[in-house]
Amino acid sequence: MLKKRLIPIILIKNGLLVQSKNFQFHQQLGHPIETVRRLSEWCSDEIIYLDITRDNNYYTGREDHKYKNFDSFLSIIKELAKITFMPITLGGKIKNLYDVEQRFKYGADKVCLNSAPYKDLKIIYQIAKEFGSQALVISVDVRLIGNEYVIFHENGNLKSKYKLKEWLKIIRDNGAGEVLIKSMDRDGQKRGQDLNLIKIVDKECKIPVITAGGTGKWEDFCEVFNETNVSAVAASNIFHHSDQSMYDAKKYLYKKKFSVRKPELISIIKK
Repeated sequence: MLKKRLIPIILIKNGLLVQSKNFQFHQQLGHPIETVRRLSEWCSDEIIYLDITRDNNYYTGREDHKYKNFDSFLSIIKELAKITFMPITLGGKIKNLYDVEQRFKYGADKVCLNSAPYKDLKIIYQIAKEFGSQALVISVDVRLIGNEYVIFHENGNLKSKYKLKEWLKIIRDNGAGEVLIKSMDRDGQKRGQDLNLIKIVDKECKIPVITAGGTGKWEDFCEVFNETNVSAVAASNIFHHSDQSMYDAKKYLYKKKFSVRKPELISIIKK
């Protein structure tokens, strides 16, 4: 039986790690190096890096910390890859196959697309054909408006012309390997994930589903795994405020008899 996965999401904006609320408010938490080192040491199953920088400024304006400033998202990833001992998914500002190739060159195991397929649907098929479906995650940002789940892209600023079920079928049929479904309404709210949304996606997708948005306590992970058949639960904010948060989350689920990998510490020897 495949193990259920817990996946931290690292949001990087202008070179800094941030936490998000409703896709609109981003609180700076500092340099991402130590956070990634900690998550790697405490045996995360995977890690998702999403670049949400809206311009091309990655200079942090901080000369007093011990880490150098970076001039691009890929230069950040190159540094982070040195201390990451788990599969890496990279998302943000991917427009074509060249961008995908560059991300694999810098250490990605998978790429995550959000806005690009709305502009050129062929990119899903092209990536799947060139690199394999297992290397492609499509991120879908969803907001509940009235009684309808509506898709947005461009960092949650543009409404899609596609209906949710229609879009899920399109990305599946074009060769995507996984779907990352993110609830914009629950983002940063700490009141649990949107189970109704997750159940719709899980039923329609026919490919592995990763969920995100709203996790505020370990019980929220249990609720998703109990109520749905998703492959993984991703979260961002909850993992940033405790040194061994990933270990504690896995330990909690493991004791509850969920099919997760046994929590353990990986020792990293600094060269």
